[in-house]
Amino acid sequence: MYTLRGGHSVQLLTTGEAFFPALVAALDAAQLEVHLETYIFHDDVTGEAVLGALERAAQRGVAVYLVVDGIGTPTLPQRWTERMRACGMQWQQFSPLGSLGLLIPGRWRRLHRKLCVVDRALAFCGGINVLDDFVELSHGLQTSRRLDFAVQVSGPLVADIYQTMDQFWQRLQATRQLERGEFRGAKRSLERVAVVPTGGKGAASDSTGGMQAALLLRDNLRNRTRIERAYRAAIARAKQEVVISNAYFLPGAKLRRSLVHAVQRGVRVRLLLQGRYEFFMQFHAAKPVYGALLDAGVEIHEYQTGFLHAKVAVIDGHWATVGSSNLDPLSLLLAREANVVVDDAAFAQTLLAPLNAAIAQHSVQLDRTHFGSRPLWQRVLDRLANNLMRLALFLTGRDY
Repeated sequence: MYTLRGGHSVQLLTTGEAFFPALVAALDAAQLEVHLETYIFHDDVTGEAVLGALERAAQRGVAVYLVVDGIGTPTLPQRWTERMRACGMQWQQFSPLGSLGLLIPGRWRRLHRKLCVVDRALAFCGGINVLDDFVELSHGLQTSRRLDFAVQVSGPLVADIYQTMDQFWQRLQATRQLERGEFRGAKRSLERVAVVPTGGKGAASDSTGGMQAALLLRDNLRNRTRIERAYRAAIARAKQEVVISNAYFLPGAKLRRSLVHAVQRGVRVRLLLQGRYEFFMQFHAAKPVYGALLDAGVEIHEYQTGFLHAKVAVIDGHWATVGSSNLDPLSLLLAREANVVVDDAAFAQTLLAPLNAAIAQHSVQLDRTHFGSRPLWQRVLDRLANNLMRLALFLTGRDY
């Protein structure tokens, strides 16, 4: 399924407060090459700070490649694109919606991963988009940071992340060239995909020491179920505790059975999930599966202080994952995602600490009796959203 390798240094970055300074510092230190992929690249203070760092790198002669998603980032400001052209930065948009938009089910497949590689020596992976970290809240609350995570990595898997990003860039380049009728250029781009170097600066780290880590990808070719299978395998091995935090949680039947079987073996299973309303489908579609999980003894805690955007897990105090993939149909069946798995007790405890704090101080635990007696109108909305989600998957040829 995947192979853990040693020789890594993995630093947890909690919320944008830690992530963006680290990212900008790495971009400002770049000497050769930068690849950045993100779902959202927003025109705000944070977006301006990251764009400025990319611009400064390009002006120093660093090769800069940026990919954004066609839904998450439908347009970039003209003043930004002019600056990008002026400094020599290269950028592409994945799957623009076009005139028919989401009426074409094939366009529901999105670039949701958040990756960056600097000089083939340092990589970032997680769930944090390039946008301001603070969210305006109602009900007397002023602002709150999104609860989200990323990791900064050095070691052998940086080469894996680089190869993944470079291959993706070449495929996008070939597609654009074919659309313009540049068949020879497209052929050269596709030929390069097959011979992407996996070495480079930072790739020769000692694999006998450091943290054990691996890169998990989800795409529509060779890695269609890789992230979900990794979760299920780790849950199946669990002996003490499973802690999962997801912004959008709607696991399929196999993953739900894995959680229930873990509880039946005596494993404590805690889920930290979104408690604030953000999107109709994501908020309501998951509710019909909560009842069976609660009946089985799974603990469900809904985060209340702000918006939860995390996609992380800690199992038995040593296996941990941080990335972009939610445990829902969009992430597990349609989107391009990337997670880093780390098997290291110290790292796992570092991640578990803010999760425990969020559960204890900022969340409400669902009670089975109270949950089952929700008002009828709420249950109708939940079932409607769940059925709409299943219909959407049916239209894409997927089963969940």
